Amino acid sequence: MDTAGFVAAPGITRHHHTLADGRDLIYFDDPDTRLSPERAADTRMLDPRPPTASMRQDPLSGEWVSIASARQNRVFLPPANLDPLAPSTPENPSEVPSNYDVAVFENKSPSFGPLLTDPNAPAGLAELAEIGLGRTRTSVGRCEVVCFSPENEGSFASLSVTRARTVIEAWAERTHVLSQLPGIQQVFPFENRGEAIGVTLRHPHGQIYSYPYITPRTQRVIASLETYGPSLFADVLASEQAADRVIIRGEHWTAFVPFAARWPIEVHMLPHRQIPDFAATSLAERDELAVLYRRLLRGIDAIYSTPTPYIAAWHQAPVHTHRDDIRLMLQVTSPRRAEDKLKFLAGSEAAMGAWIGDVTPEQAAAGIRAAVERSMAADAASEARA
Repeated sequence: MDTAGFVAAPGITRHHHTLADGRDLIYFDDPDTRLSPERAADTRMLDPRPPTASMRQDPLSGEWVSIASARQNRVFLPPANLDPLAPSTPENPSEVPSNYDVAVFENKSPSFGPLLTDPNAPAGLAELAEIGLGRTRTSVGRCEVVCFSPENEGSFASLSVTRARTVIEAWAERTHVLSQLPGIQQVFPFENRGEAIGVTLRHPHGQIYSYPYITPRTQRVIASLETYGPSLFADVLASEQAADRVIIRGEHWTAFVPFAARWPIEVHMLPHRQIPDFAATSLAERDELAVLYRRLLRGIDAIYSTPTPYIAAWHQAPVHTHRDDIRLMLQVTSPRRAEDKLKFLAGSEAAMGAWIGDVTPEQAAAGIRAAVERSMAADAASEARA
């Protein structure tokens, strides 16, 4: 693994292993870990990895769709004693052979990969942008699972600040490494939380997708940059900081409900300087993010009496282009529009991509701000009792 040029946090140690079918596994240990550096080998007898999927082009939009049928066989909401992301036991030979703080491994049923090169792999961005009928390419790339904790249930919000910092370090280092792999055009860390979102495992975890193309959402951002100019992200941040939709503002990061929010709960977070991805963040920026991001998600959970389903998406600049004007950006979205109601994407949104908001962004921001304050007060009271 080439980590030249990457600024790693002191105290967070890494241990590299290989699973029984050849997949990479990396343990990231907290600075105050009590775990031994010795880790068990994966002694399972595993089937060969599924063949790499293929992707097909939609000639009407130019978008590429990966057809990864092997994912139909993945585990669906197993009981805690059969959690495939828990540390392995004789009764549950899981994906992670030893106890851990944070663990990252290649997905057993990937949407992209495991092949990184192939005769029918994309030949470059210009070739992918061409339009034709019946066009297919191999879905080269890499998909990884990031286990936030050995616990069976939870989310990023349930982590300690120390553990949150270790997860952020894993995102940064894996972004750096994955960006160097052949054929990778964009790296995307994210967390799906809650069955309403479609989560198939309750274990606290996220994923990292490494795409062989620039995603449609980022292509739209590039088009906006070409129309507006390279200062778009800086100007958006300045405009949002001057508005009344700011949720949290620190030395290095600001979280806000965006001016044109689509979802009932939607919060974006931007760094205060131009950073293309996690790998480019400073240690101070990662340290503050561990506090502020955790605080934001705990506040979103405090809006209602039960945890909030969400998608937490870390948008990063493409690997080879627009590094100086696309800024690392968090977008947290939830379909929850009331305690017991969800916003479903119906005709206008799902079919036409034309969104209709159910609440003003200013009202949403006030509610989320109040929830963050309640969560912080509850945490302070809990610490005082401890």
